[in-house]
Amino acid sequence: MATKLCRNRALASILRPSKPPVATRSEAVVRCFATTAARADVALPKDAPNPRAAPRDHVGTLKAPLVNPADKYQSKADDLHKYGSWLMGCLPKYIQQFSVWKDELTIYICPSGVIPVFSFLKYNTAAEFTQLSDITAVDFPTRDQRFEVVYNLLSVRHNARIRVKTYADEVTPVPSVTSIYEGANWYEREVYDLFGVFFVGHPDLRRIMTDYGFEGHPLRKDFPLTGYTEIRYDEEKKRIVTEPLELTQAFRNFEGGSSAWEQIGPGVDRTPDTFKLPTPKPEEKTEEKK
Repeated sequence: MATKLCRNRALASILRPSKPPVATRSEAVVRCFATTAARADVALPKDAPNPRAAPRDHVGTLKAPLVNPADKYQSKADDLHKYGSWLMGCLPKYIQQFSVWKDELTIYICPSGVIPVFSFLKYNTAAEFTQLSDITAVDFPTRDQRFEVVYNLLSVRHNARIRVKTYADEVTPVPSVTSIYEGANWYEREVYDLFGVFFVGHPDLRRIMTDYGFEGHPLRKDFPLTGYTEIRYDEEKKRIVTEPLELTQAFRNFEGGSSAWEQIGPGVDRTPDTFKLPTPKPEEKTEEKK
């Protein structure tokens, strides 16, 4: 075994190149450094051109074309303007105006024109908006007709959408479209529950999202952020109970980002007096008696 190991070491020493001595390596490093220093000392002629100041073939600023994001909807918007004008020509008695934003067409109608307009939009061959996607509402307390009822329709045949808007208030109802679109049943119940908009002709107009005995309409702007009641589980009764909400006056008067509804823009404040909270008086500082 020892003889074999010695033979392997001898063979490895023959195949492996021997390292140069330390003195030879030091001389090579000094020689390389001297050559580099000599090249650096070579001075350029005085009339040598500066490559940085040399003229360039392409000099100038890159000007990217200004592209308006709305331009890609221009052709679509032109077609929608023509279609909106055609609808107003067909139903001038009910359609008050229309607007186009990008690829969205919105028509504004009076409440008395809900049934004629929706019947036309569904059954006319140039419309065929057979699907009612959604019904919602927006509350503008400073307007005379504070509620804006919004309908979104879809035409599968023409691959088009249209938005219809009408208006109402607390006592002015809107005709129900359940006779035209059966899917409007729950949509109108939701708008009635959250905003308090009445729909004439609805087969079963009642609350759908809030609990039994709920008072008020949560998505109105004059509805308090904290509500009127709270729900908790009663250990003694072993059931859920509803109790009046008890909060301090200081907690109800919000400030900053979570402030209560404030009037924005021109108009008359239509907030009921029952929802107006008086500003709390500052506490009087009493000097301590010595």
